[in-house]
Amino acid sequence: MHTLQNNQLKIAVNTIGAELCKITSIKNNTAFIWDANPDVWGSFAPNLFPIIGALKNDTYVFEGKPYNLPKHGMVRNNKAVVLHEKTANSLTFQLLYNTDTLKVYPFKFALFITYKLINNSIEVLHTVKNLDDKTMYFSVGGHPAFKCPVFEDEAYDDYALVFEHAETSKTHLINMTNGLISSETKPIFNNTNVLPLTHAMFNDDALIFKDLQSKKVILNSKTYGDILTVSYHDFSYLGIWAKPTGNYVCIEPWLGIADNENTNQDFTTKEGILKLAAGNTFKASYTIEIHKL
Repeated sequence: MHTLQNNQLKIAVNTIGAELCKITSIKNNTAFIWDANPDVWGSFAPNLFPIIGALKNDTYVFEGKPYNLPKHGMVRNNKAVVLHEKTANSLTFQLLYNTDTLKVYPFKFALFITYKLINNSIEVLHTVKNLDDKTMYFSVGGHPAFKCPVFEDEAYDDYALVFEHAETSKTHLINMTNGLISSETKPIFNNTNVLPLTHAMFNDDALIFKDLQSKKVILNSKTYGDILTVSYHDFSYLGIWAKPTGNYVCIEPWLGIADNENTNQDFTTKEGILKLAAGNTFKASYTIEIHKL
């Protein structure tokens, strides 16, 4: 476990999976990250790479050869992640390709995840380096779970997500038996920027948005006002999720998406897949700004 602290916030990151597991207020020790209760959902904020969500039969095909990856890829719970650099206000973790990764993902890469503490904000920066001599295909994303409710005198449905712009959008429904994106959709926004939170809204798994205009979303309490803001300008998809029994909400910026039920499993044409030329570097970041200090 590694920590960073300034005069407003303290964060902690587990080396395994480079997982952000604590954000706390210096002033009053208020916690903002879910406690990862294993009886409900035993994670804090997994890092997603080189896929988002599930693959059809946990399998993709590259250059005619099938490869297997679990849901959300290979970083989550990965003990090969190491602390690469620590400065006064940042922690950078690295996952480097190795013989094990090459068996499931045939690209030579270096993935860096940097947490930078700036005043009342945490920037989460993903840096992907293609160390191979061929084009690399990947997705990357975040899965931070925020405590909800934050304070003991509140209920889950005292909270809402408030988006930057009024939206008219639908969620792309997940097939609950295989975790894949179905052809069905469900309207969620009708010219509004407020999404009230209820446990029941996650009975059919995550809300998945492909076309939101907003690049910021606020977790808001009826009683305490704005709690935190997630800004995700570099990301084109957004997932909102929790276990229906969990007192948390995941705000998930994604560059990529789970397989569609009708996928042909070709990795190079997978929806949302990114391409990175040999020798090149890709960067994308999102920011968590804490308001209730």
